[in-house]
Amino acid sequence: MSPIAVGGPALFIGTDTDYVALVRPELDPADPGVRRAAEQAGVGPEEFAGPGDTWAVLLEHDGAGDGFELPGVRDTEPAGFAERLRAGLAAAEGPFTVDGGAVLRLDARPAGADTYAFTAHVTPPDDAGTALTVETGPLPVAALLADLDAFLGSLA
Repeated sequence: MSPIAVGGPALFIGTDTDYVALVRPELDPADPGVRRAAEQAGVGPEEFAGPGDTWAVLLEHDGAGDGFELPGVRDTEPAGFAERLRAGLAAAEGPFTVDGGAVLRLDARPAGADTYAFTAHVTPPDDAGTALTVETGPLPVAALLADLDAFLGSLA
């Protein structure tokens, strides 16, 4: 289950306190910012709201959260990342790395019976902050595979 609700496709890897997430938030017509933007555009907020088209990386580590947008990222890139992660977990043959491009690399390692722990290396775009590393505790492989299937299904 995701630590926060974004209303659009979301892949969370970690726990409520230490995670990295790829999200494409949905615009809420009740959000004051969406209402202002719709008013400026001369349309109702319901017309303006709906599925967003900008992906973002969210993370939390040691109680501190952060995030940044990924302009220009298309659904195929997060889907490819999720498919590579799914393939690595399904093989369950030891440590593996999933490269998510310039901003995200995920190192996975067995952490007990049917569990994996992750080290996420997150590098925001030039103007969005400094590089961070997020360590997760052991996560059950079956739950991760179910989350990956749900994420990939939400992109179909």
